[in-house]
Amino acid sequence: MPSLGTPFSLCVITKDEEARISRCLASVPFAADVVVLDSGSGDRTVELAARAGARTFVEPFRGHVLQKARAVELARHDWVLCLDADEELSPELAAAISRALAAAAAPGHPIGFALARKTWYAGRFIEHSGWWPEWRLRLFDRRCGGWTGSDPHDRVEVSGPIARLDGALWHYAYRDLEHHLDKVNRYTTTMARGMAAAGTRFGWSDVLFRPAARFVRMYLVRRGFLDGGRGFVLATIGAFYVFLKYAKLWERTRAGGEPPSGATSRR
Repeated sequence: MPSLGTPFSLCVITKDEEARISRCLASVPFAADVVVLDSGSGDRTVELAARAGARTFVEPFRGHVLQKARAVELARHDWVLCLDADEELSPELAAAISRALAAAAAPGHPIGFALARKTWYAGRFIEHSGWWPEWRLRLFDRRCGGWTGSDPHDRVEVSGPIARLDGALWHYAYRDLEHHLDKVNRYTTTMARGMAAAGTRFGWSDVLFRPAARFVRMYLVRRGFLDGGRGFVLATIGAFYVFLKYAKLWERTRAGGEPPSGATSRR
């Protein structure tokens, strides 16, 4: 697909993504500039990205928000499309992006566009459970906004009008259940650390009621039951995510804190 109208930079952060980076970059062949910011992959991620024509950079990981902000800084163009390495534009979405950028210079044109993310899980795309559509602002004019949020849940905010684009942003987030649970463990640790640093207080109601509320919202309110067994698994893991986040906050902020250095625990 040829590049039309306003040129843009594709920005992707990576770490050990050799299995997915080529598919991600190949889905955006009309980007005028491609930035891949790697945080020290031990595989062929950087090699494959460079082979695909990306300008590659290797820098220490700063956290999700700051790393993505840094990738945007490295872009050559003010309009940027930010994708994760496990994401891919559908043909319909690629066409919609091209049309939107063809009119980007028009007065009153949006300065940001939200994309509908659709996640592949256990052999098929999820249609309910609050996972579809997941609107994510990913195409924007960096002069009017940028990355913000709390790690690991980053988001883009812009000061101006935004619009939604047709088509799906395909998301291949989890290789299998083990990979999903590994992400849950890592992300809840990051969340608990940030909550503790911000002075968030733990309450037992957080672990008693919030997980159940998450399950009900995903499985019943957002009709996860229509996703079959996958919907039940996702709602259960969603509830566990909430439980684990607050349990880790309790661990970090409980009275007495961590034992002093050199102390041994009694069993």
